[in-house]
Amino acid sequence: MSGSGDYYEILCVPRDATQEQIKVAYRQAALKYHPDRNPGDKDAEEKFKKASEAYSVLGDPEKRSRYDRYGKVGGPGGVDWDSAVFDDFGDLFGNLFGFGDLFGRAQRHHGPQRGADLRYDMDVSLEEVLEGCEKEIEIPLEEHCPKCSGTGAKDGKRSTCSACGGKGSIIYNQGFFAISRSCPQCGGDGTIAKEKCAECRGMGRQLKTKKISVRIPQGVESGSRLKVAGQGEIGAKGGPRGDLYIFIGIKDHPFYMRSGEHLFCRIWVSLPEAVLGTEVEIQCLDGKDEKLSVPPNTQNGQKFKIGGKGLPRLHHRGRGDLFVEIGLRTPSKISRDEKRLWHELLRIEAEKDEKRDSFFKKIFKRGD
Repeated sequence: MSGSGDYYEILCVPRDATQEQIKVAYRQAALKYHPDRNPGDKDAEEKFKKASEAYSVLGDPEKRSRYDRYGKVGGPGGVDWDSAVFDDFGDLFGNLFGFGDLFGRAQRHHGPQRGADLRYDMDVSLEEVLEGCEKEIEIPLEEHCPKCSGTGAKDGKRSTCSACGGKGSIIYNQGFFAISRSCPQCGGDGTIAKEKCAECRGMGRQLKTKKISVRIPQGVESGSRLKVAGQGEIGAKGGPRGDLYIFIGIKDHPFYMRSGEHLFCRIWVSLPEAVLGTEVEIQCLDGKDEKLSVPPNTQNGQKFKIGGKGLPRLHHRGRGDLFVEIGLRTPSKISRDEKRLWHELLRIEAEKDEKRDSFFKKIFKRGD
């Protein structure tokens, strides 16, 4: 990050950066240089202050417009520093980064809070995409401690934290602005247990392994996200659970390739079969055999379509198609009789070429 006073250089973004780009740049800088991550590092603390100041201006379209026009915001003294910028940035971090209390936002929520969402990556086969399937997965989940009912206290009762007066946060002055951080005594809860529950060691939660059944729909695509409501982390202070999101990946298939709802494969035929025509049998993805008629004089790489033998269309009726590409198979070894026949074929081809050349010579000669 630049040491210059230019706000765009401080956040390492171009002057025509979008608000989203500025937000992302600030998020990265704040996470990198935050004092909690760099204890005792004055240089990191200074960069954190500069990044916060830069975002307080560039993150506000009106202030940014004045800054772009005049190189400053506000009166003759320059930028009007707004410490309330920290009140508006909870969404920059929140559950995603675990920094909900970075700007004092989380401490203001003393009521029930929704639990964090969870992610689970799952790979499925093309056969499972074709038919749809039911999958059972195991995920680690925190549950309320049954011994203390989630309070963390031995007797189930908690008292107001004396360090923060029940606010859950303590204000620290750092230079020209203040930062609100979680109270180190109560961890931001505002209450403490006089005697901790022995079962959960005062945490109020225990990590358990839970089995969940997930329905994979037909035609699901790679990158699809399936939501399982209410199977995320438990919420704080009686808040609802978050959700579980299943991210789908598709396994490679040894024979078929996929493009949307269509399937592609390649089969090999000999040169005589390609020239004279043949019939081949293809085992489709559903396990059933399908006959494909290869017409005479088929060329290498030529494609044929078998309608309705692809994959189901996600959220729509019908299926895609199967496209079969023909590849010519050249023998690695040939017998003496086969070699003689190939030479005979070459002789016939040569005679055809000579007749063709002779014909064109006559045509050109008449033209002269």
